[in-house]
Amino acid sequence: MGKWRLLSLLSFVVLFLSGCGEPFISTLTPAGEVADAQYELMLLSTAIMVLVVVVVTVIFIYVIIRFRRKGRESYLPRQVEGNHKLEILWTVIPILLLVVLAVPTVSYTFKLADTREMKNAKDPEDAVVVNVRANLYWWEFEYKNQKIVTSQDLVVPTDEKVYFNLQASDVKHSFWIPAVGGKLDTNTDGTNKFYLEFDSKRSKEAGNVFYGKCAELCGPSHALMDFKVKAVDRESFDQWAKDLANTKPEVTTAEASAGEEVFKQNCLSCHAVDAGDKRPAEARTAPNLAGFADREKIAGVLEHNEENLKKWIENPESVKPGNKMTGTYKELTPEQVDELTQYLQTLKLKE
Repeated sequence: MGKWRLLSLLSFVVLFLSGCGEPFISTLTPAGEVADAQYELMLLSTAIMVLVVVVVTVIFIYVIIRFRRKGRESYLPRQVEGNHKLEILWTVIPILLLVVLAVPTVSYTFKLADTREMKNAKDPEDAVVVNVRANLYWWEFEYKNQKIVTSQDLVVPTDEKVYFNLQASDVKHSFWIPAVGGKLDTNTDGTNKFYLEFDSKRSKEAGNVFYGKCAELCGPSHALMDFKVKAVDRESFDQWAKDLANTKPEVTTAEASAGEEVFKQNCLSCHAVDAGDKRPAEARTAPNLAGFADREKIAGVLEHNEENLKKWIENPESVKPGNKMTGTYKELTPEQVDELTQYLQTLKLKE
């Protein structure tokens, strides 16, 4: 009885947790064309499974009641072994159910992978094409036509297709924005392509913010390999891209100026503070920090404040085990950490 109580408790917990979630990270609150299609497939497959379970359960209960043994009765029900009609029936029905599920699944698979418009766009400058590069444990976003590079925060326009070229620089990862669509692997030996569309009305309901995840086990900090997605109207997106392209650090205090020197000596070999795409991908070994002070998350997981920034600088291993941020930061004095923090907080977009 104890085991059954435990099983009942676990079942209740699973049922309870299945109702938890937020619109910015739930596949059950789709916010775009791709997410809608995938949600419809989930409903279809669930309906088919429930139908099969109900039918089998009804037949099972009927057989138990109808053909139960009464007392010492030795009655043997009529056997249907070798009944060709029945065998054909319960062979054809599963095939039909699989066809019902397979046809829309295959259709959507090809439709959602169709990126021909990315190449055939009448005005390539207007198309939003993002080269996504997954790294241990951070994300880089290069906007091909806007000629800018950023990290961790993905900004996209609403009500139009946003095309993605997916790659990985080290191991296999998987790009996934649960509420909007996905997921698709990022590989080191090839490029996967697909598109997403962010619905403006439903994006507004979610606060114009969605969360992205890595959906492929990639190492000890796999669960912490998050990124944030900001969905804005096209005018705001164009202005953001322009501001990011022109942004430069504005150092106005002595402490921040000293922090800039600390940055140049210890961080500049890996990190960049300008969003230009002239730096080759091979040299972009760490997140681009242009506009860093405007991001709501540090390392994709910590709330953006000075305390967490210092925590990340002093001991990144405690935040993301196995990350590649190794080097002379271990030798920084508390004073240098304070100075570096002040400098990083000057990396804002120009308004």
